[in-house]
Amino acid sequence: MKLATLKNHTRDGQLVVVSRDLTQCVAVPAIAATLQQALDDWGTTEAPLREIYQALNAGSVTGAQPFEQSACASPLPRAFQWADGSAYVNHVELVRKARDAEMPPSFWTDPLMYQGGSDDFIGPYEDVRLPTEDMGIDFEGEIAVITDDVPMGISATAARDSVRLVMVVNDVSLRGLIPNELAKGFGFFQSKPASAFSPVAVTPDELGDDWREGKLHLPLLSYYNGELFGKPNAGVDMTFDFGQLIAHAARTRNLGAGAVIGSGTVSNKQGTDFGTSISEGGVGYSCIAEVRMIETIRDGKPSTPFMKFGDRIRMEVLDSSGSSIFGAIDQRVVQAS
Repeated sequence: MKLATLKNHTRDGQLVVVSRDLTQCVAVPAIAATLQQALDDWGTTEAPLREIYQALNAGSVTGAQPFEQSACASPLPRAFQWADGSAYVNHVELVRKARDAEMPPSFWTDPLMYQGGSDDFIGPYEDVRLPTEDMGIDFEGEIAVITDDVPMGISATAARDSVRLVMVVNDVSLRGLIPNELAKGFGFFQSKPASAFSPVAVTPDELGDDWREGKLHLPLLSYYNGELFGKPNAGVDMTFDFGQLIAHAARTRNLGAGAVIGSGTVSNKQGTDFGTSISEGGVGYSCIAEVRMIETIRDGKPSTPFMKFGDRIRMEVLDSSGSSIFGAIDQRVVQAS
């Protein structure tokens, strides 16, 4: 099943069921007006939503309309919880190598996670508005899940069953602000502005065998200013699956329905110490920072600049037939007025 949120005059938009091929959608106010309402009562809403989905794919729904990805907000325009992990330890290792720092062994067994701002998600086709280019603007291509209610102390195996929906994320980062924030010993805040999510959120069963062991086993494509920048497989080199990430987040607290848990930057080691760019025949990267880390390790200093106003990033996941699963995130970076 595929669900999306169309922008309207309200904060939380209008929930729609979207056809498998992303061409048609239909609002379902009699079932739930918003995605959060559907998640709050998933045991009651899931079955009728699936009936609508099946009928929509069969072409037998009254009131269906063309689906426009650019008309979407993020599936949850705001959420009670947004916690982002760092499941691809290769990414963390590169960060530390670039500054000649040892990586603690615990990073391979205990996930990193920060609590992001969830009150102002950006729509997938909305501009990323920021005050200045000097903050080191970067994109980060990730996978995220939306959970049902999760009890404190849940096991990693049981936590996999709490995943209700899967999405793509552009977790915008301001690299120039991160060092000073982390040096304070209190974590990210200003360096992590609003994130954007794919137009469509998808139930795990819709992904078939590409969703297994709590991971999405498909490449995440990132196009930077129209050129393929990365295509790492989200199921490869993922040290912690989503069950482990959810269990980590719920170790000392309950998670409410609609909690969003991110994977961190998708990163493949590609059989080398540093990974390999697209131009060198590799799968590339999901953020600029990794390229700069590798340049620092190899050359002593980075040469690739961070994003400038007017730059564009597009992220998408395709199925085996080449069809878009979640729709695309397609954004420009612009100066905030």
